[in-house]
Amino acid sequence: MNKFRNTKGGFSLIELMIVIVIIGILAAVGVPIYTGNVKKAKQSECDATMGTIRTQLRVEYAEADIYPVANSAVTAVAALDFVAADLTGKYFTAANYTYVSADSVTFTLTCANNGVIDADRTLDQAGTFAGGNQ
Repeated sequence: MNKFRNTKGGFSLIELMIVIVIIGILAAVGVPIYTGNVKKAKQSECDATMGTIRTQLRVEYAEADIYPVANSAVTAVAALDFVAADLTGKYFTAANYTYVSADSVTFTLTCANNGVIDADRTLDQAGTFAGGNQ
């Protein structure tokens, strides 16, 4: 054995700095991707719930040949046969979804953003979405 050999193990300052830089680069790339995915998840919840409401409206239209008339925005729970819990998710409650149909042939559903998505999201009887994060 060589009695002059340094037996202390460890990392040098340069090695630690390199690891910190690599972690910083990974965080700089990963955080925006994560944030974007969270925005998409919020918008997806809004879209899925409005799709559920639209399906119920189409069923009612098939039975009565008209959409329920609501000249001003009313909550979807008040306009249709929904329980508030049916439309409540992680980011939105039933109060966020409103329904307007002035002529019983067309309608517009709105998901109020309430600071969760960038803007109010709408869905019409043709299935066209507008607003939100896009």
